[in-house]
Amino acid sequence: MTGSSPEGLPELPGPELHATLSPRPRELIRDYVRFCGGDPSSYKHTVPPHLWPQWGFPLAAKTLEQIPYPLFKVLNGGCRVEVNGTLANDEPLEVSARLVSIDENERRAVLEQQVVTGTAANPRAIVATMYAIVPLGGGGGRRSGQAKPQPDRVPLEADELARWKLAPDAGLAFAMLTGDFNPVHWLAPYARAFGFRNTILHGFASMAMAWERLVRSRYGGSPTAIHSFDVKFTKPLILPAKVGLYLQSTDPGDSSGEPAPDRVWVAAAPGASPYLAGSVRGARSSARS
Repeated sequence: MTGSSPEGLPELPGPELHATLSPRPRELIRDYVRFCGGDPSSYKHTVPPHLWPQWGFPLAAKTLEQIPYPLFKVLNGGCRVEVNGTLANDEPLEVSARLVSIDENERRAVLEQQVVTGTAANPRAIVATMYAIVPLGGGGGRRSGQAKPQPDRVPLEADELARWKLAPDAGLAFAMLTGDFNPVHWLAPYARAFGFRNTILHGFASMAMAWERLVRSRYGGSPTAIHSFDVKFTKPLILPAKVGLYLQSTDPGDSSGEPAPDRVWVAAAPGASPYLAGSVRGARSSARS
């Protein structure tokens, strides 16, 4: 919904909030990239695009201060990251955030937020659009006799690019690196109170780990090869776990030269329902085919 909003909701799109932040510590970048499975030497002069939640979350949270929803129930539905340029690691970050729209029905509200990060040379280097889902507890379930929708599954023919183990404390490690200390990611009793067997990994951690493994396995180690990464977080990734990165390539791009996106999943195995499902678009000229 945009323009005139229902009672209790602000006018949308909302105001753009802005902050100028100091350069990220190089030790943070090194430890974060290593946690994500990447090569820290690839980021000697730049900041990983997928690190944006570390500085973007606090400003994005301020865009929700007047929203009359139970935000303690919020779920991370997905994210799209567009890479328009690089972020130098020795320059201040210019960050803006706004609440773009709200899509509400009797069951849930989907909050679309956008965080833009740049520098003086690249003011819109990283554009991240995230979708937060707030359950509202209304009706709207399946009608009598209506078939239960089948979950999406990783195609059996998808290529496995990588496998890795996730430690029981992976959620705490990501929280310490990014500042996202939601207890469901690092405190087991809290996670169990919400119906999970144990702590669950941040969706953005899954995205970042997939990103770095795509860089290594699909794009020849080039940290600037990915142009966009668009994902949905489809089910909780309960820790500890063993997961794989799966890819299904698409036809080459059109006559404009723009590469077509590949389909990507993070899952336990081919044929399994994924934790993350999405598409990635990158410079295939530097990729392994």
